[in-house]
Amino acid sequence: MRKAKKATKKKAAAKKKTAKKKVAAKKKATKKVRCAARTKDKKQCKRFTDGKSKFCSVHKKKG
Repeated sequence: MRKAKKATKKKAAAKKKTAKKKVAAKKKATKKVRCAARTKDKKQCKRFTDGKSKFCSVHKKKG
């Protein structure tokens, strides 16, 4: 019975480790990209995008 408990603990630890690696890889993949929009003063917007677009949520055109 003790062997079974050890085996399940090892499996659980391995799953946890792979889950952490996936989260770390996902964080690496999403880079912080500054919004490409310009303000009225001709300065770049200070907000960041979601990584898929070049504009932040404020400057995305809807529709």
